[in-house]
Amino acid sequence: MRNYYTPGEVAERFDLTLDTLRYYEKAGLLRRVDRSPSGHRRYRSDDVELLNMIRCLRDTDMPIARLREFAELIREGDHTVPDRLRMLQSHQERLNERIAEMRACQAVIEHKIDYYLGVLAESSPDPLKETP
Repeated sequence: MRNYYTPGEVAERFDLTLDTLRYYEKAGLLRRVDRSPSGHRRYRSDDVELLNMIRCLRDTDMPIARLREFAELIREGDHTVPDRLRMLQSHQERLNERIAEMRACQAVIEHKIDYYLGVLAESSPDPLKETP
């Protein structure tokens, strides 16, 4: 694994804009990013790993404030593992509830699709029937 990644590489890997990446830094989701001797930002492997987790949590609707809290716990060290675990378990419970809600909605939509397919099938002429 490489030691450093450019902002462009990280943005492309996670399908982010550079502005979003900078926002995550300013919001305190990522630690202070290293700089190359020429002053360009560069991300370490552990930054990329954390960003992957942040993206998963963000994509599952964890609020920025909670993401910042999670990132701060990581930076505080291993003694915060129990707090991080509780936070992730709580988020997982909310996610499971949301998935169940979405599955219920999906069933309603599938039922309506089947209904409409039936309506269309009844209104379409049957090519196997003889016509006078």
